[in-house]
Amino acid sequence: MNELERVTGEPNLPVAYLKAVEAAKEYLRAEKAVATRRAYRSDVAIFVAWCQALGLQALPCASETLAAFLADQAKTGSKLATLRRRVAAIAYAHEAAGHEPPQSRLVKSTMQGIARTIGSAKVQKAPVTAERLRDMVKHCDGTLRGLRDRALLLLGFAGAFRRSELVALTVADLEEVEEGLRVHVRRSKTDQEGAGQVIPVLNGSRFKVAEAVQAWLQAAQISEGPVFRPLRKGGEVLPVALSTKSVAEIVKAYAELAGLDPGIFAGHSLRAGFLTSAAVAGASVFKMMEVSRHRSLETVRGYVRDAELFRDHAGAAFL
Repeated sequence: MNELERVTGEPNLPVAYLKAVEAAKEYLRAEKAVATRRAYRSDVAIFVAWCQALGLQALPCASETLAAFLADQAKTGSKLATLRRRVAAIAYAHEAAGHEPPQSRLVKSTMQGIARTIGSAKVQKAPVTAERLRDMVKHCDGTLRGLRDRALLLLGFAGAFRRSELVALTVADLEEVEEGLRVHVRRSKTDQEGAGQVIPVLNGSRFKVAEAVQAWLQAAQISEGPVFRPLRKGGEVLPVALSTKSVAEIVKAYAELAGLDPGIFAGHSLRAGFLTSAAVAGASVFKMMEVSRHRSLETVRGYVRDAELFRDHAGAAFL
């Protein structure tokens, strides 16, 4: 039980004070993004179930228990990034319950050993480059589904959007200008406090991004609310936002239609594709960051290095 929970249980406290405590608890719950809280709940549930199966105490847990759990998870195929998140989730659960997190040297050494054994390199999904995107959108027909998917693929690419940002967009977030669209991103991975950012999206001469978005909105008769929505089999447009999982499925589906391996593409492929294409075209790293909103210069430079891997190769003159 944390300090706020203890306060709530105290008798004879003023009502106004208790209301303020409840408000503080709401803000504490809002500290983490919705997706993070969902992942944390799943991680903690897995840990608790594992402890119960072995007759071990989960909360608070001994450092030896957490180290054994991590080792068992690694042996059964969990990725390093997943294990790191589970350590954070279990520590967060301990703090929320008023316990000291089991962050001992034993736990840290176990994680270091796992990292050395299974490796820490991220599995990168293939980028949907401009050329690949061109081949993919050829398969978007004039149906409502085709218009929606074309708009989603083009806007996701042109704005280097994350899946969560795409599905969170509303009609009010789109501002038409002569050059294309000013897209207002109310909240993002790097802007958890909701300061908001405006992303310039060019209409372009090849893809006509803004026109594709407007064609979808007009055909679907959407004048407010979520921009990208699920469709029933009969073509009915639902009033709710599309899921992030659906974005990934759409990317994979059109990659396959374009003759590509769908297994190497994901929702992030649109964002990666814009940055890769911009790097190939010789765009400034800082101009790329204006669109992608990366805070780390080194992350964006990684796309440039990948794009220029064989440019001016040291062995070009003699190999």
